[in-house]
Amino acid sequence: MAARRVGADGLVVAVDLLEMEPIAGVAFIQGDFREDGTLSRLEKMLAGRPVGLVMSDMAPNMSGVPLVDQARIMHLAELGLEFCKAHLQPQGAFLVKVFQGTDYEAFLRSMREAFRTVVVRKPDASRDRSAELYLLGSVLR
Repeated sequence: MAARRVGADGLVVAVDLLEMEPIAGVAFIQGDFREDGTLSRLEKMLAGRPVGLVMSDMAPNMSGVPLVDQARIMHLAELGLEFCKAHLQPQGAFLVKVFQGTDYEAFLRSMREAFRTVVVRKPDASRDRSAELYLLGSVLR
């Protein structure tokens, strides 16, 4: 969908730990977003162009220990936010998956400090008992 929206003049880059089937119009980097080498490859691919939208559906391998898993999830969200602060164009947007729990309120405050508008959404596909939420921040401050 993103590749169709940006058309031939745009750039869509997917980053994932696992291999991905090729998608027309999508450049792919296999790597860990937490690692400098992966981030360097992404920045090289961007070639200094500001980013219009960052979509983060990152999730760690779950340990089964709620406090540990929540901390890992929030760390990934924070890395996404830091990437946005460095690379997002002023009118850009950041869509990020988070889970309600420890550090959620602090991260939400960080999003509100970074963006003029922050909207919280729970997808219809998400189970009622799931703590999964998506935050959409738009227009950097």
